[in-house]
Amino acid sequence: MRRMVAENRLHPADLILPAFVREGISAPVAISAMPGVYQHTLDTLRKAAVEAVEAGVAGIMLFGVPEDEKKDAAGTAGTDPGGILQVALREVRGEVGDDLVIMSDLCLDEYTDHGHCGVLDADGRVDNDATLERYAEMAQVQADAGAHVVGPSGMMDGQVGVIRDALDTIGKEDVSILAYTAKYSSAFYGPFREAVGSSLRGDRKTYQQDPANLRESMRELALDLDEGADMVMVKPAGPYLDVLAKVAEAVDVPVAAYQISGEYAMLEAAAERGWIDRDKAIMESLVGIKRAGANMILTYWATEVARWVGRQG
Repeated sequence: MRRMVAENRLHPADLILPAFVREGISAPVAISAMPGVYQHTLDTLRKAAVEAVEAGVAGIMLFGVPEDEKKDAAGTAGTDPGGILQVALREVRGEVGDDLVIMSDLCLDEYTDHGHCGVLDADGRVDNDATLERYAEMAQVQADAGAHVVGPSGMMDGQVGVIRDALDTIGKEDVSILAYTAKYSSAFYGPFREAVGSSLRGDRKTYQQDPANLRESMRELALDLDEGADMVMVKPAGPYLDVLAKVAEAVDVPVAAYQISGEYAMLEAAAERGWIDRDKAIMESLVGIKRAGANMILTYWATEVARWVGRQG
């Protein structure tokens, strides 16, 4: 009876799998703070993409992890057609074609030796306008490599409009933009920084949003939509369900939420201790995100959960 009258239910097509691919490794590398999640080789990444397709997952969001010696102040590995993310995009697109929506993280933080999401000025601050020029180039090389969707996550002012223009200029009008509209300066990103080998020292409070603010997110939402965002995102998901609900009520475009590394790590750690029922807690957390208004959920459990709900019909 409860199943029959449920107001919200998960479907495999609601789920997007974030995946990391690391340059220069011959076997997957476990991420210590995220049990069950790995930095992939190109071979294991292709396998993970095929498994996601078979489970009915809607999409995969790719993050590149370059070799340390290839990081520099401008993050040039992020715009190199032979860079790890661009190679991974071509490999996954070649493996699964259009059976999986292939998304790419569009940000410089994985590729800079300082770990920030943009180019720094002479005083060590992120230069918004100089960073936008790099984002435009990144969008073009990622689209050329096979991305169906680019996800600008750097929170630079004007990034969506610049990326839209850059894509249109090279005839990539069909490549969509998933705007990281409300990306908060969160304590829950810690495990992710291990996953991408971040070089960051300090924080990103000057360009990510204050956890205390909601109206700021709504202003960002209006700007992103005006600049041509096709989809919008709230990140993190769990601690910001009120923001997610507010955004979902305000728009007529698809809304994504990212269940981030810290959310994943907490549930896995509590389950390992025997404090919670792992599978039930995972499902409850995801249903809560869906109930708050997400059309799409990025979660490291995407393939596993897709198999569960697929079996339930």
